[in-house]
Amino acid sequence: MKEEVQNLIKAFNQKFVAHPWHGIPIGEKSPDMVNAFIEIVPSDAIKYEVDKDSGFIMIDRPQKFSNHMPCMYGFVPQTYCDTRIAEFCTEKTGKTGIVGDQDPLDICVLTERQVNRGNILMEAIPVGGFRMIDGGEADDKIIAVLKGDQAYGDIKDISDMPKMVIDRVKHFFLTYKDLEGNSKNVEITHVYGADEAKEVIKRSFDDYTAKFGNADQALAEALMQALGVKA
Repeated sequence: MKEEVQNLIKAFNQKFVAHPWHGIPIGEKSPDMVNAFIEIVPSDAIKYEVDKDSGFIMIDRPQKFSNHMPCMYGFVPQTYCDTRIAEFCTEKTGKTGIVGDQDPLDICVLTERQVNRGNILMEAIPVGGFRMIDGGEADDKIIAVLKGDQAYGDIKDISDMPKMVIDRVKHFFLTYKDLEGNSKNVEITHVYGADEAKEVIKRSFDDYTAKFGNADQALAEALMQALGVKA
Protein backbone atom coordinates (compact mmCIF):
# COMPACT_ATOMS: atom_id res chain seq x y z
CA MET A 1 0.00 0.00 0.00
CA LYS A 2 1.34 3.41 -0.98
CA GLU A 3 2.64 5.63 1.84
CA GLU A 4 0.24 8.45 0.88
CA VAL A 5 -2.73 6.11 1.28
CA GLN A 6 -1.44 4.78 4.61
CA ASN A 7 -1.12 8.34 5.90
CA LEU A 8 -4.65 9.19 4.77
CA ILE A 9 -6.09 6.12 6.48
CA LYS A 10 -4.23 7.06 9.66
CA ALA A 11 -5.65 10.59 9.44
CA PHE A 12 -9.17 9.19 8.94
CA ASN A 13 -8.80 6.99 12.03
CA GLN A 14 -7.59 9.92 14.12
CA LYS A 15 -10.30 12.34 13.06
CA PHE A 16 -13.40 10.16 12.77
CA VAL A 17 -14.99 7.68 15.15
CA ALA A 18 -14.98 4.18 13.72
CA HIS A 19 -18.26 2.44 12.94
CA PRO A 20 -18.66 -0.11 15.79
CA TRP A 21 -19.54 -2.96 13.43
CA HIS A 22 -17.38 -2.29 10.38
CA GLY A 23 -14.64 0.05 11.57
CA ILE A 24 -13.42 -1.84 14.64
CA PRO A 25 -11.41 -5.03 14.05
CA ILE A 26 -12.47 -8.36 15.46
CA GLY A 27 -9.23 -8.48 17.48
CA GLU A 28 -5.65 -9.49 16.72
CA LYS A 29 -5.90 -12.62 18.91
CA SER A 30 -9.29 -13.78 17.60
CA PRO A 31 -10.84 -16.26 18.26
CA ASP A 32 -8.98 -16.73 21.56
CA MET A 33 -9.69 -13.12 22.51
CA VAL A 34 -12.05 -10.76 20.69
CA ASN A 35 -13.15 -7.17 20.82
CA ALA A 36 -16.68 -6.80 22.20
CA PHE A 37 -18.78 -3.71 21.59
CA ILE A 38 -21.21 -3.42 24.50
CA GLU A 39 -24.69 -2.05 23.82
CA ILE A 40 -26.50 -3.02 27.04
CA VAL A 41 -25.43 -3.35 30.69
CA PRO A 42 -27.41 -4.98 33.53
CA SER A 43 -28.73 -1.65 34.87
CA ASP A 44 -30.39 -0.70 31.55
CA ALA A 45 -34.19 -0.64 31.44
CA ILE A 46 -34.03 0.28 27.75
CA LYS A 47 -32.93 -2.06 24.97
CA TYR A 48 -30.24 -0.29 23.01
CA GLU A 49 -28.65 -1.45 19.79
CA VAL A 50 -26.31 -0.06 17.17
CA ASP A 51 -27.97 1.45 14.12
CA LYS A 52 -26.36 -0.51 11.29
CA ASP A 53 -26.21 2.43 8.88
CA SER A 54 -24.93 5.24 11.09
CA GLY A 55 -23.14 3.32 13.85
CA PHE A 56 -24.91 5.34 16.54
CA ILE A 57 -26.49 3.69 19.58
CA MET A 58 -30.26 3.91 19.21
CA ILE A 59 -33.20 2.97 21.42
CA ASP A 60 -34.77 -0.22 20.13
CA ARG A 61 -37.53 -0.38 22.75
CA PRO A 62 -38.17 -0.01 26.49
CA GLN A 63 -37.81 -3.31 28.30
CA LYS A 64 -41.25 -4.81 28.94
CA PHE A 65 -40.09 -7.40 31.45
CA SER A 66 -39.04 -7.16 35.09
CA ASN A 67 -35.82 -9.17 34.82
CA HIS A 68 -32.83 -7.30 33.43
CA MET A 69 -29.92 -8.44 31.31
CA PRO A 70 -27.67 -10.35 33.76
CA CYS A 71 -24.42 -9.49 31.98
CA MET A 72 -22.93 -7.02 29.56
CA TYR A 73 -24.34 -7.63 26.09
CA GLY A 74 -23.28 -6.58 22.63
CA PHE A 75 -21.60 -8.00 19.56
CA VAL A 76 -18.26 -8.93 18.06
CA PRO A 77 -17.19 -6.40 15.38
CA GLN A 78 -16.68 -7.60 11.80
CA THR A 79 -18.82 -10.70 12.28
CA TYR A 80 -22.03 -11.66 10.49
CA CYS A 81 -24.34 -14.62 11.01
CA ASP A 82 -25.30 -16.00 7.64
CA THR A 83 -24.73 -19.17 5.62
CA ARG A 84 -21.78 -20.63 7.53
CA ILE A 85 -23.42 -20.06 10.91
CA ALA A 86 -26.69 -21.57 9.67
CA GLU A 87 -24.87 -24.62 8.28
CA PHE A 88 -23.05 -25.15 11.59
CA CYS A 89 -26.34 -24.91 13.49
CA THR A 90 -27.94 -27.44 11.15
CA GLU A 91 -24.94 -29.76 11.53
CA LYS A 92 -25.09 -29.63 15.32
CA THR A 93 -28.86 -29.79 15.80
CA GLY A 94 -30.09 -31.85 12.86
CA LYS A 95 -32.77 -29.23 12.25
CA THR A 96 -33.54 -28.18 8.69
CA GLY A 97 -34.56 -24.84 7.25
CA ILE A 98 -32.26 -22.87 9.56
CA VAL A 99 -30.96 -19.53 8.28
CA GLY A 100 -28.60 -16.99 9.79
CA ASP A 101 -30.16 -13.95 11.45
CA GLN A 102 -27.97 -11.62 9.32
CA ASP A 103 -26.78 -9.70 12.36
CA PRO A 104 -23.37 -9.40 14.02
CA LEU A 105 -22.50 -12.25 16.39
CA ASP A 106 -23.91 -11.58 19.86
CA ILE A 107 -21.67 -11.76 22.91
CA CYS A 108 -22.36 -11.80 26.65
CA VAL A 109 -19.45 -10.63 28.80
CA LEU A 110 -19.23 -11.55 32.48
CA THR A 111 -17.38 -9.49 35.08
CA GLU A 112 -17.45 -9.05 38.83
CA ARG A 113 -17.41 -5.27 38.41
CA GLN A 114 -20.43 -3.06 37.87
CA VAL A 115 -20.28 -1.30 34.52
CA ASN A 116 -22.76 1.58 34.37
CA ARG A 117 -22.92 2.39 30.67
CA GLY A 118 -22.86 0.78 27.27
CA ASN A 119 -21.43 2.12 24.01
CA ILE A 120 -18.01 0.89 25.10
CA LEU A 121 -15.37 -1.44 23.72
CA MET A 122 -13.59 -4.17 25.66
CA GLU A 123 -11.46 -7.24 25.17
CA ALA A 124 -13.22 -10.49 26.06
CA ILE A 125 -12.17 -14.13 26.26
CA PRO A 126 -14.73 -16.60 24.85
CA VAL A 127 -15.42 -19.54 27.17
CA GLY A 128 -18.53 -21.03 25.54
CA GLY A 129 -21.91 -20.17 24.13
CA PHE A 130 -25.60 -20.93 23.65
CA ARG A 131 -26.87 -22.40 20.39
CA MET A 132 -30.06 -20.39 20.24
CA ILE A 133 -32.67 -20.61 17.49
CA ASP A 134 -35.15 -17.75 17.28
CA GLY A 135 -37.97 -18.21 14.83
CA GLY A 136 -35.92 -20.53 12.64
CA GLU A 137 -32.86 -18.24 12.69
CA ALA A 138 -29.50 -19.24 14.15
CA ASP A 139 -28.86 -16.69 16.90
CA ASP A 140 -25.80 -17.89 18.81
CA LYS A 141 -24.83 -16.14 22.05
CA ILE A 142 -21.12 -16.26 22.81
CA ILE A 143 -20.36 -16.36 26.55
CA ALA A 144 -17.13 -14.58 27.44
CA VAL A 145 -15.27 -13.15 30.41
CA LEU A 146 -13.74 -9.71 30.67
CA LYS A 147 -10.00 -9.79 30.14
CA GLY A 148 -8.23 -9.48 33.49
CA ASP A 149 -11.40 -9.83 35.57
CA GLN A 150 -10.54 -10.76 39.15
CA ALA A 151 -13.43 -13.23 39.56
CA TYR A 152 -13.90 -14.68 36.08
CA GLY A 153 -10.63 -13.88 34.32
CA ASP A 154 -8.98 -17.28 34.90
CA ILE A 155 -11.95 -19.29 33.61
CA LYS A 156 -11.13 -20.98 30.31
CA ASP A 157 -14.31 -22.93 29.60
CA ILE A 158 -18.00 -22.59 30.39
CA SER A 159 -17.84 -25.91 32.26
CA ASP A 160 -15.75 -24.15 34.92
CA MET A 161 -18.31 -21.37 35.34
CA PRO A 162 -20.70 -21.46 38.34
CA LYS A 163 -23.85 -23.21 37.11
CA MET A 164 -26.17 -20.54 38.54
CA VAL A 165 -24.41 -17.81 36.54
CA ILE A 166 -25.01 -19.67 33.27
CA ASP A 167 -28.56 -20.65 34.25
CA ARG A 168 -29.38 -17.00 34.93
CA VAL A 169 -28.17 -15.87 31.49
CA LYS A 170 -29.90 -18.80 29.83
CA HIS A 171 -33.17 -18.05 31.63
CA PHE A 172 -33.06 -14.45 30.45
CA PHE A 173 -32.85 -15.38 26.78
CA LEU A 174 -35.57 -17.99 27.08
CA THR A 175 -38.02 -15.60 28.75
CA TYR A 176 -37.24 -12.05 27.61
CA LYS A 177 -39.83 -12.22 24.83
CA ASP A 178 -42.63 -13.58 27.03
CA LEU A 179 -44.59 -10.33 27.10
CA GLU A 180 -44.30 -10.01 23.34
CA GLY A 181 -45.83 -13.46 22.85
CA ASN A 182 -42.77 -14.78 21.03
CA SER A 183 -41.11 -16.92 23.69
CA LYS A 184 -42.37 -20.16 22.11
CA ASN A 185 -40.28 -19.38 19.02
CA VAL A 186 -37.05 -19.27 21.04
CA GLU A 187 -35.05 -22.34 22.05
CA ILE A 188 -31.54 -23.06 23.26
CA THR A 189 -30.59 -26.46 21.92
CA HIS A 190 -27.05 -26.65 23.32
CA VAL A 191 -24.71 -25.02 25.78
CA TYR A 192 -21.27 -25.46 24.23
CA GLY A 193 -17.69 -24.95 25.36
CA ALA A 194 -14.81 -22.71 24.38
CA ASP A 195 -13.63 -24.72 21.35
CA GLU A 196 -17.05 -24.65 19.72
CA ALA A 197 -17.48 -20.95 20.57
CA LYS A 198 -14.23 -20.21 18.75
CA GLU A 199 -15.48 -22.13 15.71
CA VAL A 200 -18.67 -20.04 15.72
CA ILE A 201 -16.55 -16.87 15.86
CA LYS A 202 -14.41 -18.04 12.93
CA ARG A 203 -17.46 -18.87 10.84
CA SER A 204 -19.15 -15.55 11.60
CA PHE A 205 -15.97 -13.71 10.58
CA ASP A 206 -15.90 -15.70 7.31
CA ASP A 207 -19.58 -14.83 6.77
CA TYR A 208 -18.72 -11.17 7.33
CA THR A 209 -15.82 -11.24 4.88
CA ALA A 210 -17.97 -12.96 2.26
CA LYS A 211 -20.68 -10.31 2.67
CA PHE A 212 -18.70 -7.11 3.19
CA GLY A 213 -15.10 -7.85 2.25
CA ASN A 214 -12.11 -6.33 4.03
CA ALA A 215 -13.04 -2.86 5.33
CA ASP A 216 -9.46 -1.53 5.44
CA GLN A 217 -8.72 -2.83 1.96
CA ALA A 218 -11.93 -1.30 0.58
CA LEU A 219 -11.03 2.09 2.09
CA ALA A 220 -7.50 1.86 0.72
CA GLU A 221 -8.72 1.02 -2.77
CA ALA A 222 -11.24 3.89 -2.72
CA LEU A 223 -8.55 6.37 -1.64
CA MET A 224 -6.08 5.11 -4.23
CA GLN A 225 -8.71 5.50 -6.94
CA ALA A 226 -9.60 9.01 -5.76
CA LEU A 227 -5.95 10.03 -5.69
CA GLY A 228 -5.12 8.33 -8.96
CA VAL A 229 -2.52 6.18 -7.21
CA LYS A 230 -1.70 2.86 -8.84
CA ALA A 231 -1.42 -0.25 -6.67
